[in-house]
Amino acid sequence: TLQGSDGKTYSLADYKGKVVVLNFWASWCKPCEQEAAELEEAWRYYEGDGEVVFLGIAWTDTPDNAKDYLERFDITYPNGPDLGSRISAIFNRNLGVPETYFIDREGVVSSIKIGPFTSVGEIQATINPLLE
Repeated sequence: TLQGSDGKTYSLADYKGKVVVLNFWASWCKPCEQEAAELEEAWRYYEGDGEVVFLGIAWTDTPDNAKDYLERFDITYPNGPDLGSRISAIFNRNLGVPETYFIDREGVVSSIKIGPFTSVGEIQATINPLLE
């Protein structure tokens, strides 16, 4: 992860039974900056119940710039680097950032948001049906 030095790694298999919000972003991406506060607010809304996990992936970024971005926007959910673009290759993403994947409780990608979110309500409207 980019936050802290715990060396923790994450696997989507560890989150089966939970809804996962996987957001690809970059510190140089202006639309990513536009949605940063909404993603963090949504994370804080869902964080307490443990049923929704947010994970951020810094795409084609340097560790220092990515860490500065996380600090500047007070991002508290786990974020990690996409070393060698290995993670983005798995998701076959190539449309730029931001790009967010919503993964249901069975581990299936249920929807993809290309571009920035405009509100917390937009994020919740995608997550809430996956919790039912």
